[in-house]
Amino acid sequence: MSATVRLTVGQALIEFLAHQWTVDGDVRERTIPGVFGIFGHGNVAGLGQALRQVNATDPDLMPYYQARNEQAMVHQSVGYARMRRRRATFASTASVGPGAANMLTGAALATANRLPALLLPSDTFATRVADPVLQQLEQPWDPGLQVTDAFRPVSRFFDRVQRPEQVFSIALAAMRVLTDPAETGAVTIALPEDVQAEALEVPPAFLRDREWHVRRPVPEAGPLQRAVAAIGAARAPLIVAGGGVLYSGAEDRLRAFAEVTGIPVATSQAGGGAMLWDHPQYTGGVGATGTSTANRLAAEADVIIGIGTRYSDFTTGSRTAFQHPDVTFVNVNVASVDAYKHGSQLPVVADAREALVALTAALDGYTVPAEYAERIAREKARWDAVVDDALAPSGRELPGQPEIIGAVQVATAPEDVIVQAAGSLPGDLHKLWRVRDAMGYHVEYAFSCMGYEIAGGLGVKRALDVAGDDRDVIVMVGDGSYLMLHTELVTAVAEGIKIVVILVQNHGYASIGHLSETVGSGRFGTWFRQYDPAARNFQGGHPVPVDLAANARSYGIDVIDIAPGPTAIADLSAAVVAAKASDRSTFIHIHSDPLVYAPDGEGWWDVPIAEASDLAATVPARAAYLARRDAQRPLLG
Repeated sequence: MSATVRLTVGQALIEFLAHQWTVDGDVRERTIPGVFGIFGHGNVAGLGQALRQVNATDPDLMPYYQARNEQAMVHQSVGYARMRRRRATFASTASVGPGAANMLTGAALATANRLPALLLPSDTFATRVADPVLQQLEQPWDPGLQVTDAFRPVSRFFDRVQRPEQVFSIALAAMRVLTDPAETGAVTIALPEDVQAEALEVPPAFLRDREWHVRRPVPEAGPLQRAVAAIGAARAPLIVAGGGVLYSGAEDRLRAFAEVTGIPVATSQAGGGAMLWDHPQYTGGVGATGTSTANRLAAEADVIIGIGTRYSDFTTGSRTAFQHPDVTFVNVNVASVDAYKHGSQLPVVADAREALVALTAALDGYTVPAEYAERIAREKARWDAVVDDALAPSGRELPGQPEIIGAVQVATAPEDVIVQAAGSLPGDLHKLWRVRDAMGYHVEYAFSCMGYEIAGGLGVKRALDVAGDDRDVIVMVGDGSYLMLHTELVTAVAEGIKIVVILVQNHGYASIGHLSETVGSGRFGTWFRQYDPAARNFQGGHPVPVDLAANARSYGIDVIDIAPGPTAIADLSAAVVAAKASDRSTFIHIHSDPLVYAPDGEGWWDVPIAEASDLAATVPARAAYLARRDAQRPLLG
């Protein structure tokens, strides 16, 4: 037997992670290329000491990166993971109590998006020798229950290393889930602060390079045959492409399949980039934030071919998007939970790329009817003209968000990456942003987490830098989301990571404000106004005199402040060009009119409206809601 190595649990885990490799076809890369950490008494002597020791002896083995907020560490990991097509992510370590709790939102975001993130929250003493320790949660009815237990419902894997010897089996089990395309998400290993520092004898085999080969299952013969029969008989089929297409690297196969069959393609938010905007078969986003082209075709489609999509309520228009009375669903997904979702008659549990290869071969000779092809072209041309008008400069004192998007679009390169997550921007981008690169559209919308944008953008840029890719990362963020989490601007400055942040200031929560109007609540609580003591609300006071450009400047980032006026849009485009030319991060600040909306894409989202109300605006809103709800289907399939 080989001699063992005496290491602490923290040291053994860091050494183990440094030797994990993901293999996907011809691509081999480190599964965990680094660790984010904010240290406290729960991890400074355990994982903190291990990282310092590695930094002193072999800095490249497991690099450490500083952060300003624990939630942001996980967001960076997720941004990195998506850009690496789920092959790699970061680990994040936080201390006991509030440090660990701050990672919960990031964990939920990773799991909701099916994106890998390794979380190493610290826990209180396993021995309980010092109970209760600083920042310990005390529950009299369950003394063993701690903050880390809150990770259970938001993680795809959770375990706690309560004895040093458990680290071997737990670490291996965690890596299996982290690298499995059907199971991945937040993977959490809770580490009691005393156990982190305890030593054990580690077998050399645990510390050797280990490869995790990404599963790419091919479709089974029976499900494939039934799917081919349904598609082959279709007169008006539509593909709904989700993030699984990109994670599989299947965008070229999707394009080839659409070209030979003539079947149009619509995308979910996660699927943005699966097909480029000017392709004849691309109809744009589908569902609540989709285009009228995609939604009109979806409403009449007789066969829906879902490829790598979770079919969220935004994609299905809360189950109103697909209205053909005999519509058939073919759901291709590597995860059976998604393949069988919504009562699909024809689930195909398979990798997106492998399924498209099989479908292309089996449907050789099939093309959509000529009249359907003509319909696709007409609808696409009509929507393209609508977008042209929406993106054009208006010359208003305060530009609307659509023309702001247009100004950013014309100033960026086709390969640049747009990053967004929450507010009104995701919906507008889904309709209006003309994606010109498969990995150029990065909108986190499964959790739609306010505050993701800047941290996620840093993760995206880190992933590009690792690949030697010098394309720019353009983060668009509203003031509401910016105020939630912006301190990672300091990280960008500290590490010299270049991102371009465009803050669209509309003095409120613009998205929910618009929704508030539609449900009859009159934008209550959505304006950033000074408190009106007479009315006891924030509706009519003066705007809060916050200077967000000065705030960003205080972090050491370059700032370009766009003044309101008829040249604001031209000035914005010029600012983006200047920011791209710089080798430093740049923050661009522009004011917008939140009452200028993107064109209607004919989608719908189910937000229940009060059945009884004394507010005059709520009554007609309820009637309109009931009329739209009548179109909902109990099951999609």
